[in-house]
Amino acid sequence: MRAMYICLCNAVTDHDIRRAAVDGVRSFAELQTRTGCSDCCGCCESDARATLDKAIAQVTLDLPILVAA
Repeated sequence: MRAMYICLCNAVTDHDIRRAAVDGVRSFAELQTRTGCSDCCGCCESDARATLDKAIAQVTLDLPILVAA
């Protein structure tokens, strides 16, 4: 699947955002710190937030469920 640019100012793609979620990013502020996403003009903020939220949900759902002993 080809990457789609979310933040043109800093060349951050949807793949970059999903990778950040897999690496433990759980907030938009963390995403900005790690990638620079939306720290210039801010036009991409809503798309970046939506992509991050979706990626976090996917990562969370993919984790194995631990059974209490």
